[in-house]
Amino acid sequence: MDDGSEGDVSDVWTEQAVLDGLGVTEDALAIGTAVNVTVAVSVHVLEERPDDDSDDFDHVVEASLNLTSGRLVVLGCTDYLPGAARFDMPAGWTRIRASRRNLAAAVHAGMGSDEAPETTEQLRLQAWPAPYSQPHIIKRWTHPDA
Repeated sequence: MDDGSEGDVSDVWTEQAVLDGLGVTEDALAIGTAVNVTVAVSVHVLEERPDDDSDDFDHVVEASLNLTSGRLVVLGCTDYLPGAARFDMPAGWTRIRASRRNLAAAVHAGMGSDEAPETTEQLRLQAWPAPYSQPHIIKRWTHPDA
């Protein structure tokens, strides 16, 4: 989210957003996960669009985010906002790519998925300056029970 955002993404979780694993407002994004426990997150601030490596991931989505403050804030749904990780970026529109992997192993392990690296869901966020464009589902993973 933008550092100046109110951060209310409670209304973004439509049925489609849940399927996409992506909820969007102008200044905040909500990234869905396959499990309801801790996931491993890495953040990569880039100068330009990264290469497509979606073959290495299970689910990949992109969306635009307006960083009017020039600071990207990354936090989980139960994290404390003042203590959240912050990253300096150019002010204005930013493209965020969320790439998730290890989803089947995490779902199979369930509530204990975050107890071992081989079952922990992994989320990589990549951010780079880019003009606004519509959200895009690059690669879709379907939950085995769907």
